[in-house]
Amino acid sequence: MRRKSVWTNSLLSITLSVLISIMFIILSSVILAIVMYYVLGDMKVSSVFAAVAICAGTYSATYLCGKYRRKRGIAEGVMCGVIIYTIMSICGVVFLGEITGVKKLLLLVLSGGAGGVTGVNSKRPKNYME
Repeated sequence: MRRKSVWTNSLLSITLSVLISIMFIILSSVILAIVMYYVLGDMKVSSVFAAVAICAGTYSATYLCGKYRRKRGIAEGVMCGVIIYTIMSICGVVFLGEITGVKKLLLLVLSGGAGGVTGVNSKRPKNYME
């Protein structure tokens, strides 16, 4: 008897996508911070690099979700973006004492929706069975 894929359950796949997205955001933030500190030596572009890290992390994880789920790409991408924003807001309140801005919600929702749509519309992965 074959096991079902992780991607068949929508709640589990969204949870996995959010966790992957958070890992990608942290990794890209660290890489861009290193580039900013050692290569540029200037902190003027930190807000741009933070936005790039957020968009890249959310887009890549929702792209994977859309690629393997093959349905409801924009809805699940937007949902992943909202969940990531909620997590970021909770962490902002706990560690900084302030809520994350609405611009980040917009960035997360747009990049999540775009990643989900392009993932659904991309080629099916090789050797993938549902």
